[in-house]
Amino acid sequence: MLTRIDHIGIACFDLDTTVEFYRATYGFEVFHSEVNEEQGVREAMLKINDTSDGGASYLQLLEPTREDSTVAKWLAKNGEGVHHIAFGTADVDAEAAGIKDKGVRVLYEEPRRGSMGSRITFLHPKDCHGVLTELVTSAPVESSEH
Repeated sequence: MLTRIDHIGIACFDLDTTVEFYRATYGFEVFHSEVNEEQGVREAMLKINDTSDGGASYLQLLEPTREDSTVAKWLAKNGEGVHHIAFGTADVDAEAAGIKDKGVRVLYEEPRRGSMGSRITFLHPKDCHGVLTELVTSAPVESSEH
């Protein structure tokens, strides 16, 4: 069962400038930041609110760290903007399997490590009405900035 909108991923050319925009304009602060070498991105998670299931909702700002990353290719084609939407679930494996059984392509055979130690997989945008969709099982959150 999907329990919340975990985050909305926004691709950007300059992470620091984009973070400053969201801080100055909306008052959002960086809750977590990291470099994900596997995905070739530097990212910042801006916490929007806590949710009733013990999780939270975030904006995830993504800056590519190399030209061959998926986000870099997406930016080259589309420019800055909404890259994907992510739904939270208690069990990404079971949720992905159930959605796959409904005919939606799951992009990873096995979930991978995502932001803040989460487990993630993606659904093919062509099967989701043009929206790249991520499924996320959050890791327990221990501290704010990493």
